[in-house]
Amino acid sequence: MLRRTLHHLDPRRTFGRARVIMFVRPVQEFVQTESASAVLLILAAAVALIWANSPWNHEYERLLNANISIDLAIWAVEGSLHFWINEVAMVLFFFVIGLEIKREITIGELSDPRVMAAPIAGAIGGMLLPLGLFLLIAQGPEARDGWAIPMATDVAFALGIATLFASRVPIGLRAMLLTFVIVDDIGTVFVVAVFYSSDIQILQVLLTCALVAWMMVLYQLGVRSMLVFATVGLVAWGAILESGIHPTTLGAVLGFLTPWRPPVPLDGFVRTARRLLDRFSTGGRSPDSPLGHDQVVDALLGLSDLSSNAVPHVDRLEHQLHPWVAFLVIPAFALANAGVTFDGQGVSEAFTSSVTWGVIVGLVVGKPVGLVGATWIAVKLGASRPAGVTWQGIWAIGLVAGIGFTVALFVADLAFADPDLLKYSKIGILAAFAVAGPFGFAAFLLLPKIASSHRPYAFQDLGKTTANR
Repeated sequence: MLRRTLHHLDPRRTFGRARVIMFVRPVQEFVQTESASAVLLILAAAVALIWANSPWNHEYERLLNANISIDLAIWAVEGSLHFWINEVAMVLFFFVIGLEIKREITIGELSDPRVMAAPIAGAIGGMLLPLGLFLLIAQGPEARDGWAIPMATDVAFALGIATLFASRVPIGLRAMLLTFVIVDDIGTVFVVAVFYSSDIQILQVLLTCALVAWMMVLYQLGVRSMLVFATVGLVAWGAILESGIHPTTLGAVLGFLTPWRPPVPLDGFVRTARRLLDRFSTGGRSPDSPLGHDQVVDALLGLSDLSSNAVPHVDRLEHQLHPWVAFLVIPAFALANAGVTFDGQGVSEAFTSSVTWGVIVGLVVGKPVGLVGATWIAVKLGASRPAGVTWQGIWAIGLVAGIGFTVALFVADLAFADPDLLKYSKIGILAAFAVAGPFGFAAFLLLPKIASSHRPYAFQDLGKTTANR
């Protein structure tokens, strides 16, 4: 048994499989979690809409305005529940986005620009055309403040719909979709940091930068305690909160700066694991003796520490935090921000507003046309589509990209101080969802099924296969 175990730990065999699993398994978990989160997101948004338009709507407003304060004597923060969700919990959401961006750029789909030229170009086109259409339609300087709203794509819905039709989506198309949403997230982080920050306080910005730099120094000095980094990160959040830059920017930056190389490299892991297994085998010959027992326990504890240090911090943190974000933060955000009141006069006014139509046209028309058009231009200029990807599949991606929901609501809340404009933009986002969602669903449904003999591995199949060899 031990020999078979050591055979599977042969460095030449294990290192290659481990590199595949390092990329495949996080992507598998990411996609599967997003698909489940999409269902919960719909339910939370539905509850918010029903509650806001029920006789108990005052209770909904009272809940969102409930005051919550934390006072540590030397530092205090006070705000409504809506504040804690949008300014605190969403920092965690953007931190996970930063982790995903870092992994994709280093070892994932964005690590080879030559292969990803077409989807990157498509993602950029899918942001610029909606922006342009919104500016053309929106009337007045205040209305045009919402120009970034239709740029956003909702990751949960996009990946959720693609996962529902896994038998019709080849691995290349999934890779393109994942690239689209990641580049879209990068654009969102940039827009929030640069264009939706005001009254910048330089000293607070410098303090935040110094604290982030201090975290990097601590890591280089060998500090690995998550409690230490969380404490410094909390102080940095307090500094950026007073700086005029939206706190979610800090989350994305910290996620992107998270080291992606594990403390113990994979080849070193194999050599050390072999020594520990030898020690375990020696102790296992006399496990009831004090010496044998100590050898077994020492080997097991060593293997536990070794395996923990062999997991890249990017993957570990994403694995630990992503379920909390997907199943708590995002639904809570939807519950707090999707509660738009639909009275007859308000709805009719909304559909006479240029803001509403700017959002709808930007998302429903601008997203797919911009995405497909830019991809087509990139292909004509020499970029190539991944194997098995058809233009019909790219149109399907473009249509689901028109679902802006979570991030679009977030940007709308930053863009508009006027409650009427904010309401109109939210109605536009919900209307775009009602149109783009069914169209995207139908587009994936109409994709031809992948022949079983030619079907590439799905993420979950690849993960199982490499793990079991």
